[in-house]
Parts: sequence; structure tokens; C-alpha cells
Amino acid sequence: MDAVKRLATLERIRRLSRLMDTSIRIPLLGFRIGLDPIIGLVPGAGDFISTGFSAYIIFLATRFGIPRQDLAKMIFNVGLEAVVGSVPLVGDLFDAFYKSNIRNLAILEQHLTKVPPESQVVSGEIVQNELSRV
Repeated sequence: MDAVKRLATLERIRRLSRLMDTSIRIPLLGFRIGLDPIIGLVPGAGDFISTGFSAYIIFLATRFGIPRQDLAKMIFNVGLEAVVGSVPLVGDLFDAFYKSNIRNLAILEQHLTKVPPESQVVSGEIVQNELSRV
């Protein structure tokens, strides 16, 4: 995957993670939630849909060659949120505070700072370590 596609994929992961976990600020409290706990309020299907979005984020992260131990942490985060999130109301509160997608984004970004992408020439410009600037 070239540098432009890597940047686009990383940006997609960031947008989805923030949408699901921190896109809505609760006035006066300053606490942020995303669509994940809101979708989870739909009985049965809500947690399934949220887990699907989280699985897609993990799928995108695998394109960066993330190590197995980091991938296992990411799967654990989503699995824990899926299991606890399936408990009515308590699970939705857990979803609002645990934020597995943001945790997984942090794992991916930590991996990317350890393994910078190769330098490539794109449109006449040298692109180096662009993932750390986005």
C-alpha cells in the first residue's frame, strides 16, 4: 500500500473511531460520547451493529501490518465492549466510558510511531513520516 492510501486508511480509521466513541459533547458536563452507546440502546441489533463497526476498524488496521499481540489487544477491547455492552442499560453506560475504538486507535498509532512508513515520491514531493503528522 502506498503512502497516500495509508494516509487515507488511517484517516478513515480516525473518523470512524471518533464517530463511534467521542463525536457528541454533552453540554455542561464536557463528557464526550459517540454513536456506539446510542446505537446500543436498540435492543439486540444495536450491539451487533456497533460491534460490526468496531470489527471494520480492526480490519482496516490490519492493513498496516500490526503485530499479533497488538491485534489481540484490539480484539479483546471490542470483545469486552460487545459482551458487557449487551447487558441492558449498564452495558450502554460501559460503552460510553470504555471507548474501545479510541483505545484501538491509540494502539494503532503507537504501532505506527514505532514503524514509520518508507519514504516515497508522490506528485514530485517526498513523503516521509506523514502518518505521524496527520
